[in-house]
Amino acid sequence: MIRYFILLVVVSAIVFTFYAQESVPEEWITYFEKSAYLETPRYDESMAYFRQMSDSSEYATMFSFGISPQGRELYCVAVSKETTFEPVDLHKRERPVILIINGIHSGEIGGKDASMIMLREMLITKEQENLLDNVDLLVVPIFSVDGHERFGPYNRINQNGPKEMGWRTTAQNLNLNRDWMKADAPEMQAMLQLINLWNPDFIIDTHSTNGADYQYTITYILETHQNIYNETAAWLSNDFIPYMENYIEDKGYLVFPYVTMRRWFEGVQSGITNNAASPRFSSGYAAVQNRPGLVVETHMSKPYKERAFSTKTMIESVIEYANEHPTKLLDLNRNADWISIEKYHNNGKYLPLDFTLTDEYRKKPFKGIQSEYVYSGLTNSEILTYTGEPVEKEIRFYDNVIATDSVTVPQLYVIPKEWNDIVERMRLHGVKIETLAEETALRVTRYRFTDVSYASNSFEGRQQVEVDYETYRETVTLPEGTYVVPTDQRTIRVIAHLLEPGSPDSFLRWGFFNSIFERKEYFELYVMEPIAQEMIQEAPALKDEFEQWLDENPEVRDNPYQRLHFFYERSPYYDEQWNVYPVLRVE
Repeated sequence: MIRYFILLVVVSAIVFTFYAQESVPEEWITYFEKSAYLETPRYDESMAYFRQMSDSSEYATMFSFGISPQGRELYCVAVSKETTFEPVDLHKRERPVILIINGIHSGEIGGKDASMIMLREMLITKEQENLLDNVDLLVVPIFSVDGHERFGPYNRINQNGPKEMGWRTTAQNLNLNRDWMKADAPEMQAMLQLINLWNPDFIIDTHSTNGADYQYTITYILETHQNIYNETAAWLSNDFIPYMENYIEDKGYLVFPYVTMRRWFEGVQSGITNNAASPRFSSGYAAVQNRPGLVVETHMSKPYKERAFSTKTMIESVIEYANEHPTKLLDLNRNADWISIEKYHNNGKYLPLDFTLTDEYRKKPFKGIQSEYVYSGLTNSEILTYTGEPVEKEIRFYDNVIATDSVTVPQLYVIPKEWNDIVERMRLHGVKIETLAEETALRVTRYRFTDVSYASNSFEGRQQVEVDYETYRETVTLPEGTYVVPTDQRTIRVIAHLLEPGSPDSFLRWGFFNSIFERKEYFELYVMEPIAQEMIQEAPALKDEFEQWLDENPEVRDNPYQRLHFFYERSPYYDEQWNVYPVLRVE
C-alpha cells in the first residue's frame, strides 16, 4: 500500500510536469519544474533565468545592488508597467512598491522558485499581467548568495526538500535575519541601501520553518503590536490578514500565524506566542521603518512543491490586494511617516522600545498533528514525537503584548565625530545627519552606565552588553564637525532604536561602544593613600561618607585597593568619561 502511494505521488508529479512543459514554452520551464518539483537551481542558473526574463520583457530590468564577500553579485529585478525603473518619492508616488526578498536564509529557498514562476506568469505567458496594473515590484532572487552556494543535501536536517539547498548563514557565518539594525554583513549594507533608495511600501521575506508539526502548509508573521504605526496595525489585523488568509485558503492551502511555542520542546501544548518582533528581524525592521513587513514561513515537513507554490500564493495575495487598493497602502505609509514625527518629535509622546508578552491568552482553533512522548534510551528522557495523525483542538494563543521600556525622543541626538562609523551605519538606514559648522555650546542630557555585564558568548559576531544607567544634565561645548541627528524625519523610530541604550537592538547593546566600559588609568596604593588623607583633611565629611560606604559594602573592608578606590572616584584624577555614553540628547 505504501509503495502504491509513493508510486502514485511520483506519477502525479511527472504528469503535472509534462502538463507544465506543454503549456509553457520549453525555454521558460524552470529547473524546479523540470525536476518534478524536487530540486532548486544553483546561483548561476537561477540568475540566468531571471536575466532571461528581464531581457525578454519591456516591463522588467535586472540590476546589481551589491557584491558578496565571496564576490557574487546581489541582483534585483525591478518590474513595472511604467517602464521607467526609477525610484519615486513617496509623496509623488501613485503605485505602491512591493519588495520581495528570497533566500535571506538560503536553505529556505522556496521563494526563489516561486518568484520565477510568478514573474513568468506576469511577464512572459501574461496570465497574471493584470497584477502589475497598479503595482511595482522589486524581487531579490537570492539575498544570501554565498550561503546559497554552500550547497548540499544535509544543510536542513528538519526540512523535506529540495534535494540540495544552501546554508542558513553567509560566508562570514552571519545570520542576515539578525543583522537588519547593526548591518555588519556587506550583503545587509547593500540591502539597506536598496531599501533607502526605493523606500518600498510593503516588504515580503520568504522562509521555511523549524519547530512543531501541524497541518498548515504555510504560516506568516505580521507586526500588529505597539512596535508599528497604530493605523497600519489595525489595517493589517482587520483588513489585510483576513483578505490574505481567505485568498490562500481559496487556493487550497491551510494558513495560520507563525507557530512559536511558548516552551519550545513541549510543542503547541504549551501554547503559541505572537510577540512584537525586534527590529533585528525583517518584520520588526519594516515596522520601525513605518512599513508592513510580511514574513512567509512554509512548513518544513511539507513537500517542497507545496512550499514553493503556497509561497507564490501568499506573495500574490499581497500584490493582488495592493493592485486593487493602491492608494490605501500609500496613504497608510504617508500617514505613518508624518504621524510618527508629529507624535514622538513634536508632541513628546513615549516611544516603546522593548516588549514582552503577558500571561494572558485566548483560545484559538488549531489544526495540529497528534503528538506523544516516547522514551529514548539515548537521551534517557521522553521526547515529544508526532504520529502523523491530524487532530483539531483549541490551543492557548498568547498575544497580549506590553511595552517594558519606552523613551521620549529628543529634538536632536549629538554624536562626536570620532564615532563616524556609527554615523555611516545610520545613513545606510536612510537617516539624515548634519554636522556643526562651528563650535557650539549646548545643554544636553547624558547617560552614565552602571552594572555593566557582557554576554558569556559571542552572538552574530558581537559581544552584547547589558547595562543599567542614570541620566544627568550638563552644558557641553561641541567642536566643529560634530554630527547632529535631527529626529523630525521619517526614520525617527529607527534613530531611537539605534541610539537609545534601552533598545535591545541599539548600537550600545550590540557592542559598538564596548570600549567606553574599559578603564585605561589606574593608581598605585602608595600614591593614592596620601592623596586620600589630604582629601579627608580638606573635607572632613568625606570620612563619615567613607565609613557609611564601608558599612553598606562589608565585602570591601579587607580590600585595600577598593577602599582607596572610593577616594580615587571622588578625586580629579578619575576618568570622567568612563562608562559615559558619548551620544548626547538635546531635549
